Amino acid sequence: MHVARIALRWRDMDVNRHVNNVEYFRFMEQARIEWFQSTAQARPDNTHGIVVANAYCNFLQPMLYPGNIDVCLAVGPPGRSSFTFYYEIFAENERTSKYADGYSRAVYVDRRTGRSAPLPEYFRKALT
Repeated sequence: MHVARIALRWRDMDVNRHVNNVEYFRFMEQARIEWFQSTAQARPDNTHGIVVANAYCNFLQPMLYPGNIDVCLAVGPPGRSSFTFYYEIFAENERTSKYADGYSRAVYVDRRTGRSAPLPEYFRKALT
């Protein structure tokens, strides 16, 4: 559905000289934000939004600086108020060796009540 191209930064590395595990979640977040900005429109009244209910990453091999990565994002079928993002992280323009894969579950919420709310039709269309 969407590919985010991200340059690795020197500061992304940890003491073991590979990209720190927390950065993988930031890369997934960046792909998710780019997708939202390009596809899903926010509600004009700003009373509703998306929260991440859980996130998972399967670390397959270390990522090393310098380099660029592609974070490939897909969206699963929507439920009543939630949906799942799926991620795969590869070296830029190379799909044979995967660094990581994972998912995050997002929930559409009413910010006034803090409770889940049914996905509006315009948002369902963006997900499909």
